[in-house]
Amino acid sequence: MIRDTFPVGMLGCNCTILGDEVSREAIVVDPGYDIPRILALLAKHKLTVRKIVVTHAHIDHIASAQSLKKITEAPIIYNQADLPLVAMMDVQAGWLGLPVPTVLPPDHSPADGETVSVAGITGKVFYTPGHTEGSLCMYVPDEHLLLAGDTLFAGGVGRTDLPGGNSRKLLVSIRERLLSLPDSTLVVPGHGPTTTIGTERVHNPFLV
Repeated sequence: MIRDTFPVGMLGCNCTILGDEVSREAIVVDPGYDIPRILALLAKHKLTVRKIVVTHAHIDHIASAQSLKKITEAPIIYNQADLPLVAMMDVQAGWLGLPVPTVLPPDHSPADGETVSVAGITGKVFYTPGHTEGSLCMYVPDEHLLLAGDTLFAGGVGRTDLPGGNSRKLLVSIRERLLSLPDSTLVVPGHGPTTTIGTERVHNPFLV
C-alpha cells in the first residue's frame, strides 16, 4: 500500500493519501488545505481518489474536502454528529483569521465499526468522541495502521476545550477503542509525528 502523509494548512494538519499499487484507487484522509499539493501527490503516485474521509469537522481538517470532491467526484465521509461544528464554520474561520470555506453535510455518516473500502484497501471506522462529538479514527488492519485524527498524539491527546469537546469521553475512547489495538500499530495523528500504540500505552502522560 502507498501511504503519503504530509502537513497542510497553517496548523499543519496531517493529510494522508492511502493508495493501492494494483488498482491505483485511493482514500484521502483530512484534506484540510493545499489542494494543489494533494493533487500533485495523487498524480505522482498515479492514483484516483474514490473516498474522502474526514476525522472531524474542525476547519483545519475539513476545509478543502468539498473542493477535492468537486475535482474527483469522490464522496465525503464523516460523522454527522459534527454537523454543529459545520454550522459554525464562520466562527472557526474567525478564530484563525481565514476565509470561510464551503463545508456541507457528509455524503455518508459511517456507523461505528463500519468499513470504508476501495479496491485493495479496507479501513474500519472507530467512533471516538471526545475531541469533538463526532470524532472518528480509521484503522487499516492489513497495514497495522491507525489514522487517529486529533484523538491521540505522540505524547498527548486531543484538546477538549473547544465546542463539542469532552475530556472524559476522550479518555474513554482512547482506552476502550484504541489501546485495544496491537502495540505495533503505527499511529498517524492529526498533527505532528507518528507513534505506536505500544509507545503511547507506556509513555503517554495522559494515559499512564
